[in-house]
Amino acid sequence: MFDNLRDGLRSALKKIVGASDINEELIDSLCKDIQRSLLLSDVKAALVKNITDNLKQRALTEQPPKGLSRKDHIVTILYGELAKMLGYSGEVITTIDKKGIDDDPGITAFFKPAKENVVLLLGIQGSGKTTVTAKLARWLTKHGYRVGVIGTDTWRPGALTQLKMNCSKINVEVYGEEESKDAVGIARHGLEHFKEQNLDVLIIDTAGRHKEEAGLLQEMAEMHKVTTPDLALLVLDGTIGQQAYSQAEAFHKAASLGGIIITKLDGTAKGGGALAASAATGAKVMFIGTGERIDDLEQFSPTRFVGRLLGMGDIKALLEMAKGLEMQADENQTKRVLSGKMTIEDFYAQMEQVSKIGFRNVIENMPGLSGMVKEDQLDAMQQRMEKWRFIIQSMTKEEKKDPDLINEARRKRIARGSGMPESEVKHMITQYNNSKAMMKQSKGRQMQGLMRKFGLG
Repeated sequence: MFDNLRDGLRSALKKIVGASDINEELIDSLCKDIQRSLLLSDVKAALVKNITDNLKQRALTEQPPKGLSRKDHIVTILYGELAKMLGYSGEVITTIDKKGIDDDPGITAFFKPAKENVVLLLGIQGSGKTTVTAKLARWLTKHGYRVGVIGTDTWRPGALTQLKMNCSKINVEVYGEEESKDAVGIARHGLEHFKEQNLDVLIIDTAGRHKEEAGLLQEMAEMHKVTTPDLALLVLDGTIGQQAYSQAEAFHKAASLGGIIITKLDGTAKGGGALAASAATGAKVMFIGTGERIDDLEQFSPTRFVGRLLGMGDIKALLEMAKGLEMQADENQTKRVLSGKMTIEDFYAQMEQVSKIGFRNVIENMPGLSGMVKEDQLDAMQQRMEKWRFIIQSMTKEEKKDPDLINEARRKRIARGSGMPESEVKHMITQYNNSKAMMKQSKGRQMQGLMRKFGLG
């Protein structure tokens, strides 16, 4: 996404990476390059200045954390400032959704159990709000929520018909009143209609409006008062550029916003303005629309997005992973891994550490690998890791120390004990041997570089 912004930021960072010395002149040059990239991406000038002023001040005065080079520290400062622009304050974010999925809470942080949670969708005309209503209903139902929808757009012809058609595909009921022009009344009646159905979430779709349309903004404020939503979401067109900032500001004054959904993202530079709109409200970008299908709505991760822009993956996740490894790493084990002399037990210990972060995060966030592995490949890798964990747990101590002991009879026993096919046991041992040989051939240089980068080597 946002090819121009990404290329500009990465080009700017090359000055830091390739520099032999970090001085004020170099920092100034870096800040100018970053300013140019952000301004060309339609990020508001005042916000750009704030980001680069903070970057310069921190880069020149802060001492890097133990084990982190000054160059890498400057990258993490830039990462933090950009992530802050998108509503991420630096806290560790985890929650459990209805299916027990550990994820950035985003929308789920606003929901309370054992009650009907109301979500109010707002936005200007043409932002794709009605389509997003159905997409959000789909996302919530996939995550285990029981959902109902209320259509209150009385201005656009066919809005209710469109909403019902889209929601019928996912078996979500829509309440609306074809003949009524009283949007607030429809919302009130809809809440009453769904009251006895014991739903988790009610989504209210509203008419599109503009910051200059005082009457519609007043109607929106009244609807917010009547429905008392648990969450008000602003739907923004990703191509409207710097207008997004003032639009978000106006909507926030009329109805306190809890989050933003950005639609119609493409490869243009305009998306920077919509992303920066979160700074006008203090609301996080929660979702982005990625296509036309009803499933084309994905939860937005500021840290992952910024990491991909910088070509560094999710730096926050990697630093936290490194910190955990630093606390638990066995020095002798590390030496064996780096020298290519690791045992299956070492392999298992590494897997245990990775599993705490999530295989998806490690691969997706590794510098150089970010964005290169497809979604279905990541899923397959995560599933394979889980299988290997069971296989290793079914091996004896002797087999873990010396996998060459594993003959056909032992392989069959391990397969039975782990509940995995014998072919999977064979595949894991082959991969273990390949990894061991690769580490021996490279003398651990690549892994050593990564570990040194995070103060572990």
